[in-house]
Amino acid sequence: MKEIIFVSGASRGIGNSIAKYFAEKGHIVLGTSRSKFKFDTQSDKLIPIQLDITSREDVKNCFKYLKEQNLLPSVLVNNAGITSDQLFLRMKDSEWDDVLSTNLTGVFNLTKVFIKHMIKNKYGRIINISSVSGLMGNPGQVNYSSSKAALNGFTKSLAKEVGSRNITVNNVAPGFIETDMTSFIDADKKDEIINTIPLGRFGNADDVSELVYFLSSNEAAYITGQTISVDGGLLMY
Repeated sequence: MKEIIFVSGASRGIGNSIAKYFAEKGHIVLGTSRSKFKFDTQSDKLIPIQLDITSREDVKNCFKYLKEQNLLPSVLVNNAGITSDQLFLRMKDSEWDDVLSTNLTGVFNLTKVFIKHMIKNKYGRIINISSVSGLMGNPGQVNYSSSKAALNGFTKSLAKEVGSRNITVNNVAPGFIETDMTSFIDADKKDEIINTIPLGRFGNADDVSELVYFLSSNEAAYITGQTISVDGGLLMY
């Protein structure tokens, strides 16, 4: 069964990989970015949408448009996220507010409008993209780590609320993945990080996409409320 997938933050990085992965499997993918963009892959399955997920008015207008076009998703991938790294004592209010607004409140805004459709249909998959930083912390990322850690509680609580409606809610926590977000790391620092990863390398975006795809499938129908790390063994409990 081909489904409609909604992926926030799909213009680059992990979100872009997730969107293209689902499209290659034949699903219709609605991919968003705050700025106007086009997918670098030609496919009638990939639909780019300019959307500021921090604006509730924009999100509601997007929902209205998709409903009119009969494009309401059964799978929601909350991937959009930003960083604004700074040591806590130097962190500006705006650096805290901007990160929390996108990484946490943006997830609330999108989930709030789409979940009613899922509840009505008694089916849905919600997959939040967190970060290993939200599980283990990272100096200079009090704002980012806080926003991603909050997704763990969001995921568990919502999973308990909507499980009876055949809706699963899960959390994927990537570690160091080869994307634009990690491209600024210099060679020496990268080698230092790799030495802490049991598998001895950074991951690639497809490592995350494949897990997200699995969690959206019927094969994962009995998995909910979980946070699953994709980090090469960086963090082990």
